[in-house]
Amino acid sequence: MYLSCHASILRFWATTPTSTTHFDVDGPGLDLIIATRLLLPPLPPSIIMPAYPEYAWILAITTVALCASAFGNGANDVANAYATSIAARTLTMPQVGVLGMITEFIGAVALGDRVTSTIKSGIIDIDRFVDSPAVLMVVMGCAEVASAGWLLFATRTGFPVSTTQTIVGALIGAGIASVSQIAASWVISPLVSGAISALLFATLKFAILERKHPLERALRAIPFYLAFTCAVLAVFLMDASPSSTGIKDLGPWARAGIPIGTFFGVLLIAYVFFLPYIHRVVKKKDPRIRPWHIPLGPHLWRDDPWLYFPGKGESIVIDYYQAPANSEANQASLAEDLVGSGRVQQASGSGEKEADTAMGRSRSGTSITTTSSTTTTVNDIETGQSAPVPCRSCWLEPEERWLAPVRHLPVYHPRRQLNYLKYALLQGVSRDCVTHVSEELAAIHEKATRYDNRVEHLWTYAQVASAIMMSIAHGSNDVANAVGPWVACYEVYITGKVIDKVKTPVWILAIAGFLLGAGFWFMGHHIVKALGNKITQLSPTRGYAMELGAAITVLLASHIGLPVSTTQCLTGAVLGVALMNMNLGAVNWRQLVWIFGGWVLTLPAAGIFSGLLTAMALIAPQFTARSMAS
Repeated sequence: MYLSCHASILRFWATTPTSTTHFDVDGPGLDLIIATRLLLPPLPPSIIMPAYPEYAWILAITTVALCASAFGNGANDVANAYATSIAARTLTMPQVGVLGMITEFIGAVALGDRVTSTIKSGIIDIDRFVDSPAVLMVVMGCAEVASAGWLLFATRTGFPVSTTQTIVGALIGAGIASVSQIAASWVISPLVSGAISALLFATLKFAILERKHPLERALRAIPFYLAFTCAVLAVFLMDASPSSTGIKDLGPWARAGIPIGTFFGVLLIAYVFFLPYIHRVVKKKDPRIRPWHIPLGPHLWRDDPWLYFPGKGESIVIDYYQAPANSEANQASLAEDLVGSGRVQQASGSGEKEADTAMGRSRSGTSITTTSSTTTTVNDIETGQSAPVPCRSCWLEPEERWLAPVRHLPVYHPRRQLNYLKYALLQGVSRDCVTHVSEELAAIHEKATRYDNRVEHLWTYAQVASAIMMSIAHGSNDVANAVGPWVACYEVYITGKVIDKVKTPVWILAIAGFLLGAGFWFMGHHIVKALGNKITQLSPTRGYAMELGAAITVLLASHIGLPVSTTQCLTGAVLGVALMNMNLGAVNWRQLVWIFGGWVLTLPAAGIFSGLLTAMALIAPQFTARSMAS
């Protein structure tokens, strides 16, 4: 009611002349309105009066649902995009949390505009709402609420679902015409993604990983893979960015020059700066070298180069195939080895912040800390095998790290309040999402071929690039899932008309992009745990092929305006690379059936939820003054 009155005042304000005018209408507050209008200048033309101010409450509910839907979308699908990088030990959860915020925002703002119109008007037949635009507001609002509810529920229970199927199912439940084209993409996209990823990994497997002297071959090839990844990303950024109209007016040769220039530019940078750095890491095994030394470039070819902020401790090359250390067999043997070598230190229990590694937790649950004294031998180098390296440390779970030490303190104690604040802000990116305790899954991992850890480490940098590309692809494609229904509702609210095509406001894409990243930050760990290592053995080379193949598929779909599921693309990519082990036993088929079951369940679940909401909103009896009097 307040919004309706406020809109009426503004409409009166905008149409009243600035000169003194005689009014015959009396009413409380009218003189104040006239005086205010005479003192203030006319409204600027940028202020738009809504056509349906009485339905502002529908837009408000849809906006809240938009935020929840984008948050749940990020928690589910951003986790899918980065799960392979986390499971391969290429990136940590905090690193992905920050990186996801940035890349999802870029993908949503730079590439998300085109798909938004497809998810809104390409799926639903909006011509049926021409005579009753307000009903379209209700339908889209119900679809947004249903989509948000199912996504948050599925994510909280660790159920990897397709957010594209969720919103499409919600629109089906609210009243849909045809989804044949999009339904076909759900079948085609996993197959295409799997084929592209398998082809990419085949080039690595047969040209580098399974040849003699794989490290030397990898050092020669890695600059080209980095350059290719950046060139592919440049193609889609150039084509799909809202500001790329001028580029599209260029000739075909000029447009082709952009990705070609990107390829050779990155290739030159890789040879000048990256290659000396990585040579010192994997060949010289210099423990002082860290990624921030890459700008030193040719200086690193020297025998003993000067380094700013040198690293301490061991080499950054780790064992990317290390068995999960919290499996029962591994716990027992590892605890015996560590106790026998005298390298176990019992935790004091004094509440100090000790790193509780996955390696250092015995079967009885006693926390232990470990050190490493492994060295590289000449035989290791000659045989092309990397030396044994320690497990990457795992933090305590957030409840043990922040809540348990201060539970005995009063609620008002500053230390307890600070720890609870840290828990609320950081618990989502402070969990161990790599290790597992399943002996059956460990047996599946054992059937996968294992390659030189030094070569795998080389591809961690390429996998970071492919993960960034996958996340940008997700932001470009799946931002439409949350924004599309809201845009339709907003159009009707402002114009009072059902418009077939309209440019999506950049500011709402920016908000949705931020919420996608925030969703992963707080809830993404549920899906990372479910997908991380539960399909097959992952490593940086495999993860790179999976992410790049899925990203190419998603970005291609975004380019032609066809929304696809990033979950299905990534699942198809994982399966395609897993089959390159040439052993069906290296795939966890039970987990694939579980994921497929989620896809089947999502469509009817979201559709029924949305349909019930729409039916209640449109068919429910209205409460009027006449009915109250009777």
